[in-house]
Amino acid sequence: MSQDSAGTRPRGSGGMLSERYDTALLDLDGVVYRGGDAVPHAVDALAAARKAGMRLAYVTNNALRPPGAVAAHLTELGVPAEAEDVITSAQAVARLIADRLPEGAKVLVIGGEGLRLALRERGLTPVDRADDEPVAVAQGYGGPDMVWRRFWEASAAINRGALWFASNTDLTIPSPLGIVPGNGAAVEVVRIATGAEPEVAGKPLPPMHRETILRTGARRPLVVGDRLDTDIEGAFRGQVDSLLVLTGVTDARQLLAAEPRHRPTYVDADLRGLLRAQPDVADATDATDGTDAADADGGGFACGGWTASARGDVLVLDRAGEGGGDPVDGLRALCAAAWTEAGDGSCGLDAGKALSRLGW
Repeated sequence: MSQDSAGTRPRGSGGMLSERYDTALLDLDGVVYRGGDAVPHAVDALAAARKAGMRLAYVTNNALRPPGAVAAHLTELGVPAEAEDVITSAQAVARLIADRLPEGAKVLVIGGEGLRLALRERGLTPVDRADDEPVAVAQGYGGPDMVWRRFWEASAAINRGALWFASNTDLTIPSPLGIVPGNGAAVEVVRIATGAEPEVAGKPLPPMHRETILRTGARRPLVVGDRLDTDIEGAFRGQVDSLLVLTGVTDARQLLAAEPRHRPTYVDADLRGLLRAQPDVADATDATDGTDAADADGGGFACGGWTASARGDVLVLDRAGEGGGDPVDGLRALCAAAWTEAGDGSCGLDAGKALSRLGW
């Protein structure tokens, strides 16, 4: 990882991210779009990153839609994309199954057309019933209209000895109605009925990272996401850099409490971060004249005119001089203070007052 060796602060980039990395591996929900609408600034930022020479690849744990359908949706939103620009957990789990089973093997499908298409592309035969004698079960998100009978068939096949694979185990997903159950919740249904454990392909696990690198050929990839437990952990496991954007699931409090495997290399408000040089987070004593409040306890971290430190059971944020300042710089400084205090654990210090100063 190119975070500092202890993973205790977001890192400066020394140049535009779109120039330092050859490929952006972008999550979709909460990063590029929310439901049927593009995230603010996403369309223009991605166009500028592409113009700067960065390849854009869209990586999603949602196995429901085929890549072509996802690409068409992106294009409608103003983000031109082709099917080969989209990598799904359905593709990752299909490769995982194909590596284990002979060509033509029958696989019972719980999921949508995206999963069926991915299995066929790997030379496998999708089936619908346990009586079809499948040798494996592939489970992916099937959408809100998934019928309960599918869980019966899958459970019966697994109880008869079929191998069980899951595209991903995200417990929840965003929807126009708010947060709703994801494929992980459906996996729990089958787990209860069988007592079995699936082999999982999606983020943050290695099969998804492998699929992405194989399909994109990225040499200097940057993972871009909004979730700590999938996007950022997936980058950590794959030993590549990551950018967390604050347009989706993760909020500032969750970021400050992140354990090492959930700490991103960079933090920014939205996808415009691809077009910026990410600022350094420095020791406050190196960045100031020694008179700021952070030095009262002999430490602290500075970024963009903000200084942050841990004092007792509270995270404290101070502003050098008058006026505003980028709130994300303040958050970066707070991350350094929180992650340093937490070490290999999770920071439990009170950050309420500090975050309120930043509008979070």
